[in-house]
Amino acid sequence: MAISELQLPASVEAHALADANALASTQAADVAQRLRDAIARNGQACVVLSGGRSPVLFLQRLASEPLDWSKVTVSLADERWVPVEHPDSNAGLLARHLFKGPAAKARFIGLYRQAENVDNAAAEADQALADLPSIDVLVLGMGDDGHTASLFPNSPNLAEALDPAGKRRCLPLLAPSVPHQRLSMTRALLASAAFTALSVQGPGKLATLRAALAGNDLSEMPIRAFLHDPLDIYWCP
Repeated sequence: MAISELQLPASVEAHALADANALASTQAADVAQRLRDAIARNGQACVVLSGGRSPVLFLQRLASEPLDWSKVTVSLADERWVPVEHPDSNAGLLARHLFKGPAAKARFIGLYRQAENVDNAAAEADQALADLPSIDVLVLGMGDDGHTASLFPNSPNLAEALDPAGKRRCLPLLAPSVPHQRLSMTRALLASAAFTALSVQGPGKLATLRAALAGNDLSEMPIRAFLHDPLDIYWCP
């Protein structure tokens, strides 16, 4: 099956790339161009990125894009509640693969907070995100279970996190995988992005995407909350 065979909404554009290298380069070039346009328009730009293992190539390509990084604010769609030094930290991932050379001049608003518990950490992150400029570009990934950011099926707080009219910017969520405790931007904040890119690799993720498009229950597959907004999907086999 190819992505061209999916029944995509009219507001969704699919880019079929040859391999992971082509996907990373194409997505990085598109994201960078949108950030350059935002800087030209507003004097600044804001990008919200996703962590995990898949984005490493993309982050490296993005770091090498010609861009006035001193005018860019970077944040994360979600974070594992672990210190930056921890190997599972998404902030640590950005430090290793994005914030190099000129990209080190970017302003970073992270989600991790050292606190008594994850609820307090999320409350502190929520306040910090009050300083986040309007999101010009949001880059999402998707898990095999249909989660995106750390909006996991069956997680406590998921209904509040998926509320399009919710007041919170960040909530504590639970993942089925270690580390379990997560901090996630809410749908209300994520969906405010001017442009959203979804990166999908391999036949397994394509099957997940097909299943997500076939239903409407957001709690079952939270990625569904973002599949009908204007969206660009970058896929490689």
